[in-house]
Amino acid sequence: MTIQKVLNSLFSDLTPRQREVIVARFGLEGRGEAQTLAALGNRYGVTRERVRQIEAGALGVLRKKAKNTPAVGDILGASQKFLRSAGGAAEEGELLSHHKPLVEGLTANHLALFLEMTKAFYPYPADESFISFYYLDKESLKRVSDFVGQFVKSARAKKKEILAGGFPAHLASFIKQKRVDPKIADRYLSISKKIRKNPYGDVGLAEWPEIDPRTIRDRIYLVLKKNGKPVHFEDIAGLINETKFSGRKALAPTVHNELIKDARFVLVGRGIYGLAEQGYEPGTAREVIHGILKRQGPMSFENVVLAVQKDRFFKPNTILANLQNKDFFDRMEGGTYRARVS
Repeated sequence: MTIQKVLNSLFSDLTPRQREVIVARFGLEGRGEAQTLAALGNRYGVTRERVRQIEAGALGVLRKKAKNTPAVGDILGASQKFLRSAGGAAEEGELLSHHKPLVEGLTANHLALFLEMTKAFYPYPADESFISFYYLDKESLKRVSDFVGQFVKSARAKKKEILAGGFPAHLASFIKQKRVDPKIADRYLSISKKIRKNPYGDVGLAEWPEIDPRTIRDRIYLVLKKNGKPVHFEDIAGLINETKFSGRKALAPTVHNELIKDARFVLVGRGIYGLAEQGYEPGTAREVIHGILKRQGPMSFENVVLAVQKDRFFKPNTILANLQNKDFFDRMEGGTYRARVS
């Protein structure tokens, strides 16, 4: 069965003008773009209201005709059966794919026409919360909305664990608690825009900058966190562009400007930045050396160098020059150094 044969049977009682209006209004030919009432009015040289009247009359004819067109009933019946098995809702593309063996050429525009005639089930247009999907009835829509809303709330409370790779375990626990079929739960979450995967494969809430980093600062943070070690600001720009967060290219000067404004980022060498949360400390060479000796006690020059270079990329000569500042450091017998406490 082809969709064109279904339409030919369905449209057999329409006038030529009614058929043209329905085809244009629902985008059933060409690129599939639906035409506005105003555009059709201009084409036919009539008012928008007249076009609306022609469309309304045609839909009235089609509603009666649909009841006596078995193919329409077969398509919609199969759709309802699939939606019931899917927990009452399914993504637009998934439902259309399910119908490929049944009817050749069926598109979302054809289903839109059939649903306008019959109200067998309902389309949900994409918005800020969901992608386009179909749902069986109001109860089904409420189940989807409630499940996603409750899952998002639970995920917010477990952000740290989820960002550490705990999304699958948290989802499994939530599904068990709600007693929902895992396949149905996956469908519900797949149509939600609240859940996303970042370019590194981490899954979490779209509202988290670690998952959907929209600002350059958040992208800097994420690439540094994933890299695990300090990076020169020019290379940070390169990593952002390689990761392809968006079509907009990150420029090295812009990256540098953001790095120096945010306390999350620590300058650890010439143009090289690390994350404060990874143990890199801000401050001058003298401040870093003093802090290490104050915490760890007297150390040999060689051990001071090793300790400092875990956090900062200072040359040994720079470290030695600072250690010779007698206002802040004492050189003890045996060649060790200690922090002078004021």
